[in-house]
Amino acid sequence: MQTSFRKTVYTLLRQVPKGKVATYGQLAELAGSPGAARAVGMCMKTNPDAPHTPCHRVVAANGKLTGYSAGEGIKTKKQMLLDEGVTFIGDKVNLKISQWQINT
Repeated sequence: MQTSFRKTVYTLLRQVPKGKVATYGQLAELAGSPGAARAVGMCMKTNPDAPHTPCHRVVAANGKLTGYSAGEGIKTKKQMLLDEGVTFIGDKVNLKISQWQINT
């Protein structure tokens, strides 16, 4: 059974378009639980509906890629994001360009 928080996080994440990412903290705040970034991480870890719920589009607050278990892990996550048009600076997502804004 999914909690209300989990459902809200997944609903928000499905709104993140290709070419954009959200941070764990951003999703937590939008879901009404600021400071619950780790709980968002647990939602991503137990995502029952990938790729419809695109957990690969969730990154750390500094743009670092974390916690991906499909394929070759972080390497696969980065390639998926690159294929979608996400901009990187080294190994981190350029959040100034690629961070999702809910009003866009």
